[in-house]
Amino acid sequence: MPDYPLNRFKDVFALSPEEAQMLQSLGDPPVRYRRYTTIRREGDPIRGIYLLIEGWACSSILLPSGLRQIVKLHLPGDMLGTPGMVLAKAGDTLLALTDVSVAFVPMARLRPVFEESPRLTAFLFAAVQMERIALMDIVALMGRSSARERYATFLVNVHDRLLSTGVGEADRFELPLTQEQIGDVLGLTMVHTNRTVRALEREGLIAREGSTLILRDPAAIRRLSPLPKRVAALDLEWAPRA
Repeated sequence: MPDYPLNRFKDVFALSPEEAQMLQSLGDPPVRYRRYTTIRREGDPIRGIYLLIEGWACSSILLPSGLRQIVKLHLPGDMLGTPGMVLAKAGDTLLALTDVSVAFVPMARLRPVFEESPRLTAFLFAAVQMERIALMDIVALMGRSSARERYATFLVNVHDRLLSTGVGEADRFELPLTQEQIGDVLGLTMVHTNRTVRALEREGLIAREGSTLILRDPAAIRRLSPLPKRVAALDLEWAPRA
C-alpha cells in the first residue's frame, strides 16, 4: 500500500479510519521518477490518475508557439491528472520537477469510492472546489497583478501548502525550482523573474541559501499578495454524515 500523505485532507476533513484506509489503498505500488522525467504526456490516452507521495511535480500545457505554461505546481499529497478524467486524451503534461514517488490509480478503482462512501465522495468533491478556487486566483493574478505581487503570492501559497504537510519552517522552505520554472508558473520571462527576486532581496524581504528560500519578513510578503488568504470551511454541513 503506498504511504500516500493525507495531511491536507485531514486538515480540512474529519476522515474516519475507514475513509483514510480507502484513500490509502487506491494506488498501485509507488513508482520512482527521476527529476525532469515525464510522468504522463499531453495527448496520451487517459488510463487513470496519480497520487504524489514524495517530491515536486507540475502540470503544464504546450502552446502552439512552443512556449510552456505551468498551470499547476504539485506537492506531496496532491492527486495528479484529475482534470483528464473527463477527457479522451490528456490535456496536460505531468512532469517530475524533483525525484518523485507516484502511485498510479486506474480509473475503475475509483468506482467503489463513489458507490460505497458518499461521504468521502463529498470530500473529494470539496477538494475539487478548492482546486477551482486556486485556479480562479491564478487567473486573477495573471490578468491584474504586477510581477512582485505574483511572486509574493507564489511564495505564500507554496509556503502554506508545505506547512500543511509538515514540511518547512515558519520563515524558510526548500524551493527546488529554477527561475525559468518559476517564471513558467507565473507567466513571466526568466529575466523578469530574476529582476523581481533581486529587488525583493535588496529590500530585505527574502534571501536565498542554495535551494532554501528564506522569508525575512513573512508578514510583509503576505501583504504584497493582492489576494486574501483562503480559509477552508472545516464543517461541511452539506456532506453525508459518517
